[in-house]
Amino acid sequence: MYIYNVTINIEESVHDEWLSWIQDHIQEVLDTGKFVAAKLTQVLVEEEMGITYSVQYTAKTRKDLDEYYRVDAPKLRSDGLKRFADKMVAFRTELKVVKEFYPSSTKN
Repeated sequence: MYIYNVTINIEESVHDEWLSWIQDHIQEVLDTGKFVAAKLTQVLVEEEMGITYSVQYTAKTRKDLDEYYRVDAPKLRSDGLKRFADKMVAFRTELKVVKEFYPSSTKN
């Protein structure tokens, strides 16, 4: 599994509009078929520039992620840039899941 993480800082002046837009945008990304899930989280730090969020998309394979970059990302990225231009800053990180851990079912 791979996690495609997009961290976004959005100015408060457009926050509500962006928050509504990003939820539709996440669904559009999922509808490409390249990801199996997504999480929208707010980063809990105080920023002078605005409010920070992280969107984490889960892809089953590296091939799915690469195909997203090649086929879908250019258009989907440009949508946000056109709409929010200088009101947001985004950076992207790729993560490879090595192993997932869960609580054991035994109690001490």
